[in-house]
Amino acid sequence: MENSPLQRQAVYMRKCLFEQGFVDEQLTQLEELQDDENPNFAEEVVTLFYKDSSKLLVNIEQALEKRPLDFSKLDTYMHQFKGSSSSIGANRLKNECTLFREYCEMSNAEGCMRTFQMVKKEHAILRKKLETYFQLVRQAGPIEIATRPKNGGDK
Repeated sequence: MENSPLQRQAVYMRKCLFEQGFVDEQLTQLEELQDDENPNFAEEVVTLFYKDSSKLLVNIEQALEKRPLDFSKLDTYMHQFKGSSSSIGANRLKNECTLFREYCEMSNAEGCMRTFQMVKKEHAILRKKLETYFQLVRQAGPIEIATRPKNGGDK
């Protein structure tokens, strides 16, 4: 179980990620796929997400600069971004993507612009938090994740 102070800190940080709604059960599922042969599987998946999602953010930003706005194209990009976010359990980010897509459906340019700023903000915040978490896990060694957080992604 959590023996060292670093392991206790990693467990606490993980718990906070769930309680604050940053991540959902999908992260737990990724962590459960880790084994001795691939102990950093979840971190590798998250790293790939950030590599790919950064390109998508650029595409969305460029599409938002064009006039008139192509809401169908924006919705397609954000649909892809939302799917990628869901695959790593990025709960708050996924929620912002949903809101953006609703604004696309209403052809609301101002709503899209405002929400895109929140998407970028949530993307950056989660990246920093997950980088810190995974760094801590690497330093602490394996942590017990058998106890799933209660009501973590419901907030």
